[in-house]
Amino acid sequence: MPPLQGLARLGALNPRRAIARVIIDLTTIPGRAGVDYGAPAGDPGLFGPDSRVWLVHEDFPSMLCGGVASLLLQAMHPRALAGVWDHSNFREDLLGRLRRTTHFVAATTYAPEADALRMIERVRGIHRGVTGVAPDGRPYAADDPDLLAWVHTAEVYSFLRAYRRFRNPAFSAADQDRYYHEVSRIALELGATAVPRSRAEVRDYFRDLQPELEWGDRQREILRILLDAPAPRRGLEPAVRLFIHAGMDLLPGWAQQRIGVGGLKRRSEPLRRLLLHASAAPLRWGLRGTLADFARKRVAAGSGQ
Repeated sequence: MPPLQGLARLGALNPRRAIARVIIDLTTIPGRAGVDYGAPAGDPGLFGPDSRVWLVHEDFPSMLCGGVASLLLQAMHPRALAGVWDHSNFREDLLGRLRRTTHFVAATTYAPEADALRMIERVRGIHRGVTGVAPDGRPYAADDPDLLAWVHTAEVYSFLRAYRRFRNPAFSAADQDRYYHEVSRIALELGATAVPRSRAEVRDYFRDLQPELEWGDRQREILRILLDAPAPRRGLEPAVRLFIHAGMDLLPGWAQQRIGVGGLKRRSEPLRRLLLHASAAPLRWGLRGTLADFARKRVAAGSGQ
C-alpha cells in the first residue's frame, strides 16, 4: 500500500486537520502542561527566527528521519545506552520516548527563553538521578559532560544530515557550521563540555570516539524494537516503516558497516528517497501553522510588525 494511503484515510473530510492530529499525538506528552509559543511578545527564545536552528528543525519529516538515525547512533555508545536501558521504559513505550524527545527539541528550539531554560533544567534534574554501572563494569552518569556531548552530537548530526538529504541539499557549508555552532548552546546548558561546533569538529569527534563504540546484543535489541514499532494510527504502518528505513540510510558509513546494513541500504536507498519525498509533502502541507510560525509571530509582535 502506498505510504500516503494511510494518511488519506485519516482525513477524508479534513485531511489537513487529520495530519496535524497525528503530529500532535507524536509530540504532546499527556498530562503535562504545554508551552505557550505565542508569548511573551518579542521573545526570541534561545536562537531567534534568523537562526539556522529554527530553519533545520522546522521540517518535521526530516526531523523524524533524523530522530531514527540519532537513536541508533546514540545507542552505539555503551555507557550512554546503559543509562537509557536501566532507567527508561523505552522497550515498553517507544512512542512515549519519541514524544518526550520531540517535546524537548521543540521547546528548546522555539519556546520563549524562560520556558526553554526551564525545560533544560528539568532534564538536568532527571539526569542527576540516572547513574549506574554499564555491562563492562564502568560507572556511568547521565550528567557526565562527555556522555552529554555524545548524545547531543549524534542527535544534531542526524538532524542536519536529514535536512540536507530530504529538504535542502544546497544548504551551504557555512550554514552547516553555523547550525552546529548555534545548537551547541543546548548541550552546554545541559552541562556538556568540549561540544563539536563545526563540520570538521564533528568529523574528528566521530573518528576519535569510534574505538569506544560497539554494536552488540543491546544495540541489536534497540534496532528490533524500532523495526517492530507500532504506528500511532491505524493505516500508517507503511509510512512508519518508510521513515524508519530512511532514518537508517542516514547513518554514517562506518556505523552502517558495524550494523551490517550498508550494502542493502545503498541498493534500496534511491527508491526509498523518492517515496519519502512523496510522503513528506502532505506532512508539510498539513503542518502549516507550526510551532515555528507561532514563534515567528511572537517575535514579530515585539517589534510591532
